[in-house]
Amino acid sequence: MSTSPSLYDDDHFHDECGVFGVFGHEDAAAHTALGLHALQHRGQEAAGIVTCDGTHFHNHRSLGLVGDNFSSQTVIERLQGPMAIGHNRYSTAGETVLRNVQPLFADFDFGGLAIGHNGNLTNAYSLRKKLVQRGCIFQSTMDTEIIVHLIAISEYSTVVDRMIDALRQVEGAYSLVALTNEGLIGVRDPIGVRPLVLGRIDGAYILASETCALDIIGAEFVRNVDPGEIIVIDGDGVRSIKPFTKQPQRFCIFEYIYFARPDSMVENRNVYDVRVKIGAELAREAHVDADVIVPVPDSGVPAAIGYASEVDVPFELGIIRNHYVGRTFIEPADQIRHLGVKLKHNANRGRLEGKRVILVDDSIVRGTTSEKIVEMVRGAGAAEVHMRISSPPTSNSCFYGIDTPKREDLLAANMDVAAMARHIGADSLAFISMDGLYRAVGEEARNGEDRLYCDACFSGDYPIELTDQNGGPIPAQLSLLTETD
Repeated sequence: MSTSPSLYDDDHFHDECGVFGVFGHEDAAAHTALGLHALQHRGQEAAGIVTCDGTHFHNHRSLGLVGDNFSSQTVIERLQGPMAIGHNRYSTAGETVLRNVQPLFADFDFGGLAIGHNGNLTNAYSLRKKLVQRGCIFQSTMDTEIIVHLIAISEYSTVVDRMIDALRQVEGAYSLVALTNEGLIGVRDPIGVRPLVLGRIDGAYILASETCALDIIGAEFVRNVDPGEIIVIDGDGVRSIKPFTKQPQRFCIFEYIYFARPDSMVENRNVYDVRVKIGAELAREAHVDADVIVPVPDSGVPAAIGYASEVDVPFELGIIRNHYVGRTFIEPADQIRHLGVKLKHNANRGRLEGKRVILVDDSIVRGTTSEKIVEMVRGAGAAEVHMRISSPPTSNSCFYGIDTPKREDLLAANMDVAAMARHIGADSLAFISMDGLYRAVGEEARNGEDRLYCDACFSGDYPIELTDQNGGPIPAQLSLLTETD
């Protein structure tokens, strides 16, 4: 997909997808729809659910939000069976058309298989070329379909062994859920970049990207799926398989900064608490005299609360967000296009006028939103505007399932902090240090090769081989076929 700034200058990184699965519940489809609703923040472009009654599979996939596609009782009633998987999509590979909406489904000699995938394969292009040369026919432009084809050509007999065989050939970050005639399968990549949790409700088992998806249906959290672990859930219960060589864990640290919902538990840490601690660390490192601490809503709120508490400066909602503007909002006429960020944000003049303001946000990507936010706050009469960011400078692209611009489009890749401050029009700009970020997640400092997190977007230290990137340019769109809605 295009990574150019959107109409609304939504200048943030975006996680690709959310996944959800249910085994052994009469309301599997309804629970999956609710779970996807809770995971809507992980993907807003499309959603899909596949169910199975033990013999037949049932499918509904659509572009748009979960609530727009799965609020009809008629749709839910068509999705029969006690097991289901669902997927929210935010595209990082392949354009947003119906053929790229997951879960994908295929018939094999062992029966049907549906699969939904969160992440990116870093050798997808290389594998795809080999599979096409072998005669495989692709219907989508997603790297998820590569896994389907690798399962299809595997010479192993069982679906689990075929999946292991397939996943041993791929490189990248992924959490996936799969559905067969007999049960549910969940897999997490060997270094655990993307999250996946196991839950339980009424004797049924749940797989989900985040714990907030368990909360919405009243399920209890059982445990995190381990890096490199395959969870098989069927009539015999739950079994764990760990077929991959053990590797150091590298969980995506940006999940704590921005991606995960604040009410989720991620790797046994409450996301909200971590963000508050990040704000406190940021205040200790880079405070300046100010009258108010103002978050850039909504992602900057917990960090701003932590910042304000640490320095004992009032926290104020100096910027109000319009929650009714989304990706499907009607395109404005050219003459009001310059309103930009005001479609989503408006300055609360009464809390800003004449004040020295510290703005707290989660990241600066291209700088377009930051520039307009600073301008808006100054326009509301702020005496000074200082920007504080609860992540280190994002100077490198992510290739592990996050929608990021090319490196040359990242502001931090082209400017030092002082130049960035001038560019966005702030009186000062500061980012949390790498060690400060690690302290907020419970570590003493960033311990080099012994660290527990992937921080490649800050450090350029990529823990998974970038086979496709290192092999030369990759076509942004792998197919010449276009579709209309």
